[in-house]
Amino acid sequence: MDCPFCAASRDDIVWQDEYCRVVLVADPDYPGYCRVVWGRHVAEMSDLAAGARHHLMNVTLAAERALRALMNPDKINLASLGNMVPHLHWHVIARFSSDRHFPESIWGRAQRPGLPRAAPGREALAGRIAREFTLISADTPPSSIT
Repeated sequence: MDCPFCAASRDDIVWQDEYCRVVLVADPDYPGYCRVVWGRHVAEMSDLAAGARHHLMNVTLAAERALRALMNPDKINLASLGNMVPHLHWHVIARFSSDRHFPESIWGRAQRPGLPRAAPGREALAGRIAREFTLISADTPPSSIT
């Protein structure tokens, strides 16, 4: 299988550890849009052991909290679809009531032209994800990732 998420060489990685990575998605309509990608090729959350699921969700929540702090969006959308690429990943998208698709999903029908927004700086986003991950992880019991 030729999986684009297994070949991460084209990814704009903003944060990573030995299990997963947070990638910036180049979408001018949705600045700050991140994708959290599990390192191994698995298709579903239930393919992971409990500790691995917990770790992946902690990283996803860290990305969410970072975008909330840096962008102050009206809403954050979290989505794990995998219909096009069956490699476990989460979309973390800052949403504003003035964006192109709101209140639809970003893959839905456009509602308006949308107002441009500035993306958070790469270093600021990376630093904030790391900080939030540390805070979230400190609140959770250690578990085995296998």
